[in-house]
Amino acid sequence: MKKIFVMSSMALLLSAMPADTPITREGDTTVVNTTTLAKDVEGYNGRTPVKIYIKKDKIVKVEALPNHESPQYLAKAKAVLKKFEGKQVSKIKTLKVDAVTGATFTSEALVKNVKKGVAHYQEKR
Repeated sequence: MKKIFVMSSMALLLSAMPADTPITREGDTTVVNTTTLAKDVEGYNGRTPVKIYIKKDKIVKVEALPNHESPQYLAKAKAVLKKFEGKQVSKIKTLKVDAVTGATFTSEALVKNVKKGVAHYQEKR
């Protein structure tokens, strides 16, 4: 009886948890998480999700989320994320960002993640 109660309680708690949503708010900043939005985007060693922080339709910062890229390549590739900071979201779709030499696959995947995340943000706002 006790086992059934524990299992049913766990099921109830899990079903009450909010769905994994790609857009959240942190104060006056909108945060877009591409973990579920860009499942088809892969770097050299797999998916490379990012969090995009947007305030007043401008990208404040972009950070790489946990992934399987090797640390040395990821460190190089993160340079592309800085290219988005301060840009209007309306300009991101056509923004040209060159891949980082020596980390081409990873940096291209990061760029694709940002563009997908921003497109989703524009679609849902």
